[in-house]
Amino acid sequence: MSDDDSAVARERVIESMEQSAEVYGLSRSAGRIYGVLYFASDPLSIPELVEETGYAKSTVSNVTRTLSRIGLIHRRSSAGGGRRVRFEAEREVWFILQDVFQQYIQREVQTTLRTIRRAEEQVSAETREQERVRNLRETYEDLEEIVQLASEYSAAELREALESYER
Repeated sequence: MSDDDSAVARERVIESMEQSAEVYGLSRSAGRIYGVLYFASDPLSIPELVEETGYAKSTVSNVTRTLSRIGLIHRRSSAGGGRRVRFEAEREVWFILQDVFQQYIQREVQTTLRTIRRAEEQVSAETREQERVRNLRETYEDLEEIVQLASEYSAAELREALESYER
């Protein structure tokens, strides 16, 4: 693969990260900055990120603050004790996904499940609606368990459990 092919592939992945960022309630610029840092061989400073992305310094500063706060990137001191702060991407993507499971998906599933359980108590017995609400509750209870497992175990542990289950 040539350097040009690698650059095109890298850009496609970064564009995908931009789209994913929007799904998780972040800006496209957050996805791009995370992607640039993910592929960087060394931590990058704000001026270097401005140069790499073309974003304004204020945008890069705000985005790096947000990404640092949620753990997607980490602040690093400059080599040799310089004052310039550099940023590095969290490359353990499973860790990031576990955090998303815990902070967003688990909370949403629990909220929906509470609402479904209340509705189940209010719906008339022996009706089609009762059966549908019960089926929905059972599905959300399964989803709650899956999210809990995904947030507790490493990807390797989950893979191993699934492989042993298939036997």
